[in-house]
Amino acid sequence: MTVHQEVVSVRDFADHLRELVALLDPGRGWYGVFRRRDPVGMDACLEGAELPPWDVMEALFADLAEARGSAYAEQASARAARLHADCALSLDRRPGGRARLVERLGLMLREQAYAAERLRAARDHGDGGDAALAWARDDHARASARCAELRSRLAAVSRTPDRFVTGSGSATPVRPAAPEPETASEPAPRATPPARKRKATGARFAGLEAEDGGAERAPVLPAAPAASPRGARFGGAPAAPGTEQPAASPDPAALRTAQAVVGALLRLRAEGRSGEAHAVLCEAAALPGHRLPLLAVELHRAGLGADWATLLWEVASLPPDGLAAAVDALAAAGRTEDCGQLLRQGVARPAAEIAEAATALDRAGRGPLAQTLLGAFVRVRSPQDAARVASIDPPRLVPQLLAAARTVSEERERGVEHALRVAGLG
Repeated sequence: MTVHQEVVSVRDFADHLRELVALLDPGRGWYGVFRRRDPVGMDACLEGAELPPWDVMEALFADLAEARGSAYAEQASARAARLHADCALSLDRRPGGRARLVERLGLMLREQAYAAERLRAARDHGDGGDAALAWARDDHARASARCAELRSRLAAVSRTPDRFVTGSGSATPVRPAAPEPETASEPAPRATPPARKRKATGARFAGLEAEDGGAERAPVLPAAPAASPRGARFGGAPAAPGTEQPAASPDPAALRTAQAVVGALLRLRAEGRSGEAHAVLCEAAALPGHRLPLLAVELHRAGLGADWATLLWEVASLPPDGLAAAVDALAAAGRTEDCGQLLRQGVARPAAEIAEAATALDRAGRGPLAQTLLGAFVRVRSPQDAARVASIDPPRLVPQLLAAARTVSEERERGVEHALRVAGLG
């Protein structure tokens, strides 16, 4: 299979995008819609600060076909697809790239659910007439396309040993179905969404804006199979000895989500679709931390312990607050071995993120877990790295790092003490 080897930066793609839009009328078609509804996002893509979602490119090619003809647009689309895939892959292979994809996929899944709710409301009540219905369909189509694109990128970047390795060296752009710009006028402003903690960066366009509210919504996952697949891999094996069982009355929403994840994995594994199974695990890693213990029980009960190990690896790539929430939830459920594994896997993070995660655990009353994280960190990272961590919050972190180094060896403790003095912290 041919694999693209070219390293394409976002700025390289932005050069191509500027050449494309120079042929378009900024007051008409989809390009006009994007310029009116999200000028900041469009400018970010044109300046090389963001890679546009592929559904945006497809809409621009529709404009190009009208301006220059279908043959010209198809040729331009083929070249852009190659550049877009190569650019996405080079971005996703950078340190932290996988974590950014997981976070964006979680946000976009919630946006997809929110768009589906608005689409149902528009169909049921006819609020705003045909125009509102057309834009609700477009928002949902774009959210769905972006979820598919992010899953494709996650599958393409999976090259780490002991993970599910799939795909060729380039992500496949997704072609969404979208209404023509002429079918509807500008829609009325939508209702204010729930408050959010974090906004996803990047171009939203055409009304799409990824929300971090509504974290309790379950991800959109394939339905569970009617019966478990046959064979030793999917034999419905009992939970491993010592695996914690769920509470007597588990949260119904968490249980439904866990069962949906397990059902999807069983079906995808049976069909040999390991790339899509890995994407499901990445989605599950972005769930609220308190849902993970029940998911662990359900995975082990279904004989999917290896998938739980992979999911923990993905959780270790979450932003510091997500990592801390997951560790806190697993500790509260008595899954101390999982906590230790998660913390050990997280020590490759930048110093600032280690400091943030340790501080979050400490403030949540999980001091011993914060100490475990710092102990794993000083065991494998340099004393200079430890000093960088301490510089984020010296009063809190200097004594913790010294205590962590002491548990490793006297030599490591002396090395950390020296690095702290050199940094003016000792």
